Amino acid sequence: MTLGNARARFGCGIRHEVGAELASLGAGRAMILSTPEQADMALEIAADLGQRAAGVFTLAAMHTPVAVTEEALAHTLSVGADSLVAIGGGSTIGLAKALAFRTDLPQIVIPTTYAGSEATPILGQTENGVKTTLSNPKVLPEVILYDPELVVSLPRRMTVNSSLNAMAHAAEALYARDRTPESTEIALDGLKAFVAGLPDVVADLSDLEAREATLRGAWACGTVLGRVGMALHHKLCHTLGGTFDLPHADVHAVILPHAIHFNAAAVPELLAPMARLLGGAAPGPAIWDFGVAIGAPVALRDLGLEERQIGRAVELSMEKPYWNPREVTPEGLRSLLRNAWSGNPPDA
Repeated sequence: MTLGNARARFGCGIRHEVGAELASLGAGRAMILSTPEQADMALEIAADLGQRAAGVFTLAAMHTPVAVTEEALAHTLSVGADSLVAIGGGSTIGLAKALAFRTDLPQIVIPTTYAGSEATPILGQTENGVKTTLSNPKVLPEVILYDPELVVSLPRRMTVNSSLNAMAHAAEALYARDRTPESTEIALDGLKAFVAGLPDVVADLSDLEAREATLRGAWACGTVLGRVGMALHHKLCHTLGGTFDLPHADVHAVILPHAIHFNAAAVPELLAPMARLLGGAAPGPAIWDFGVAIGAPVALRDLGLEERQIGRAVELSMEKPYWNPREVTPEGLRSLLRNAWSGNPPDA
């Protein structure tokens, strides 16, 4: 499968083909990236590569802090790396993208979650407590290796939350201002893959067939994120995550039903296919019920947001707003966030 310059491959054990992929890119000195928690995976890749591993950097962090990127950049340049290999979730893939944006080095990414950011030319970075995003072809990885064996050990909570994170890309693509029939088809393919496969994964985390099916859903959801603009849901998640340092995927899981319910009031016909897939009458409550059934978090207060911070979140979310199909007002945002903070259903 390809998207622009990105080539996606799926299969058990495919992570061991990094060396062949480096050769196909004409590269031979790779910087291996991971978070501290996934350092063992990075070291396994480095061992596979032998002398083709120029170095290992295992300090990738959530929300891609610029300070961490600068440290990784200095290390990458000091060892003369000519390519980047990222193994991990959005934090590690974000770091690889940030380095590629600054150096134009080719990337091979090996996702270990379902967020789908690896399939996009979008980079989110945090500096001084503010998260900003950019879109540039330089940050789109050249090769994506989806290995179901790597997500088998993904805990149930992260499996659920990163899946809902991916589904959020597809949900907002359904009403994006620049949507096309093709983007809508890709979005629905991604949603179908998760709706069909995620309950099986949650029932048996070791189900490799279901894991691969949901990885294909992640690819579709990430692909559509790179093709159309996002709206209120993503603005809220970037604000909450970047400013208050809340866990990225968890925030997506909590906010998604509320943002979809908010926008369904303006574009019910565009979100109707999503409701039908989920077997509900309305898309917001339907994705809420789906999340609850698979164990998703429902309250921002459980993620660490304090009630007094809701006002600041509203203020920041109103700054440089994303286009949205429904007019966004401070009062509407406050109501949405208070519901999400309390853990109420979106139609409460």
